[in-house]
Amino acid sequence: MNIENQKQFIEKVNNINAGKNLKYTIFTMGCQLNENDSEKLCGMLEEMNYTKTDNISESDFIIFNTCCVRENAEDKLFGKLGEVKKIKEQKGTIIAICGCMMQEKHIVEKIKKSYPFVDILFGTHTMHKLPEDLYTVICNKTKIQDILDIDGEIIEGLPIKRNDNIKASVTIMNGCNNFCSYCIVPYVRGRERSRNPEDIINEIENLAKEGYKEITLLGQNVNSYKGNGNLGITKFSELLRAVNKIEGIERIRFISPHPKDFSDDVIEAIRDCEKVCKIIHLPLQSGNTEILKKMNRKYTKEQYLELVDKMKAKIPGLALSTDIIVGFPGETDENFEDTLDVVKKVNFEQVYMFIYSRRVGTPGDKMENQVPEPAKHVRFDKLKALVESQIDENNKKYVGTIQKVLVEGKSKTNENMLTGRTDTNKVVNFEGNENLIGNIINLKIISEHMWYLKGEVI
Repeated sequence: MNIENQKQFIEKVNNINAGKNLKYTIFTMGCQLNENDSEKLCGMLEEMNYTKTDNISESDFIIFNTCCVRENAEDKLFGKLGEVKKIKEQKGTIIAICGCMMQEKHIVEKIKKSYPFVDILFGTHTMHKLPEDLYTVICNKTKIQDILDIDGEIIEGLPIKRNDNIKASVTIMNGCNNFCSYCIVPYVRGRERSRNPEDIINEIENLAKEGYKEITLLGQNVNSYKGNGNLGITKFSELLRAVNKIEGIERIRFISPHPKDFSDDVIEAIRDCEKVCKIIHLPLQSGNTEILKKMNRKYTKEQYLELVDKMKAKIPGLALSTDIIVGFPGETDENFEDTLDVVKKVNFEQVYMFIYSRRVGTPGDKMENQVPEPAKHVRFDKLKALVESQIDENNKKYVGTIQKVLVEGKSKTNENMLTGRTDTNKVVNFEGNENLIGNIINLKIISEHMWYLKGEVI
């Protein structure tokens, strides 16, 4: 796909908008991949002479970048559309919706029927065509639906307006081949497509030159990355080693991997690369082998625990985070006890807990034995209590230790404090001079709280 064509439309819209002081608002739902996509959408809009605003009522262009992983994302979108209808009526604001939800036919039909004032609908494979779609709407006053059902190409060279100047995310691949039975992602993001290693390395080298210190490599399943052999990179472990050599980058994180693709070479690369953070996200989803099979996760409880033991033995100081779904169809109280058992044995640093919600178009939606909502909530509360007790214990181990912290900025809750994160992704708040922002410094941890640690400069 030739990005030059879109650059011509960027120039055309820019000329139309010249001298008009137009504003835009973007609402981003969902994962870090969506956030990364939104940064590219912002990059295109700013080159078309729009300025970002958080005040939705003054917006001339409003865009929703949607997620369809969770049920409440739909309710959130429809609620917001009700709000923006009035703004459109008052000042003729252009409304666009994009992202994963636009790859679901039933959602697109509902929007067209119930929210006919929406101007542009585009999907995950046509994001780069926003300038062309916007130009058509401005000039022809028509509605645009620009959605591809086939897998899109990876588009390089899109403008990007990043939200941060210290940490940046870099997408290394799109799509997923795993078809977990609860997940809509393979249907809306398509099959796995890996970016060329040169494009990834060039992007990260440029970020290093701009002063970025931390990089997060993104993909639905990062450790199944397949390079084309250029720069000697054919797989994820080789990519990690190459990124580790880039001068100026001081921390490397990645999400989300799949346990089935955690081969020895990946584990050894994490061990050997001093910049790769030693907290690894290892999604569990369920601790019961029978439920894991229904989820199409391709590992058993025992295999997961063996992998954890292997990783802990090979990577000194390893900490683990995970995702867990509570109340998948067919899950019994006994099955759920297996999940609690794994959580007790692994002692995760962080656990992202979700109550199972049905997604139209997935095998899980059609399964019998859907778990009643009250039972899901009872289990969720039980898991939450266990996890919080473990976090409380783990946090105590930090008190009195010296931690390397990347200082990210002022604390959102206290203007007089700075905030940053440890290698293990723990939030640390401390008193310090603003010139520390953007640096990795040593802090002594002096107290612990459930969701953050308190430190002092030494």
